[in-house]
Amino acid sequence: MTKKVTAYIGLGSNMGKRCENIRRALALMGRAGGMEVKEISSLTQTDPVGGPPQGQYMNGAALVETELEAGQLLESLQTIEHELGRRRSVRWGPRTIDLDILLYGEEVIEEDALQIPHPRMHERRFVLEPLCEIAPGARHPKLKKTIRELCAACADG
Repeated sequence: MTKKVTAYIGLGSNMGKRCENIRRALALMGRAGGMEVKEISSLTQTDPVGGPPQGQYMNGAALVETELEAGQLLESLQTIEHELGRRRSVRWGPRTIDLDILLYGEEVIEEDALQIPHPRMHERRFVLEPLCEIAPGARHPKLKKTIRELCAACADG
């Protein structure tokens, strides 16, 4: 039997029909194989952070149970992003959909293409607030603090 891992995915969109883009991404995640969306936060509108001038984002978070290895999960999420029209031309530029692995079990992964926990999640309220809504007691494996604690201490916004 394959071991299931709880992972948390950051959701974002600031192009086109933002809420619809996120709903479509969640539906594709549910059909992708190897992962099951178990819980979804509410979506909130946020200002962009970094990058060129661009429109506001809709942001949220999802809890998934997955049988995929972290690298396979990343590949699956990037396939969904591409299917929904995401093109990586400008760093931190506008995007139809952004799916980031925030946490993957208790693992710490530091590779060129994949860093878990997400390296800037603890600095970004637009990540922490929706994550805190669905997983306040989840623990950041490097900082050894709960998401609730990180959210309370976040200076952003």
